[in-house]
Amino acid sequence: MNRDMLIGLLILIGSIIGIIIYNWLLFFTDWGMIVLKVTAFIAVTGVLAVLAWIGYTLATTPPPKPIEEIEKELEKELKEEKKE
Repeated sequence: MNRDMLIGLLILIGSIIGIIIYNWLLFFTDWGMIVLKVTAFIAVTGVLAVLAWIGYTLATTPPPKPIEEIEKELEKELKEEKKE
């Protein structure tokens, strides 16, 4: 068994164990509502964090050059290369 297969097997086993533990906590303990609240909090926080990261990236990234300006630069470079 190569390394990738071993890692895949460990992820599979870990995921199945996680599913079993999550279901046990949710349905067979008195902590079911807390588990739901924590799960919802993590899910909503994760989605909002990704949206915040996208917003930050959009707000701080300078706009691209207009296509006309890029075309002029390319034409200028081609003319310079032809002269050489």
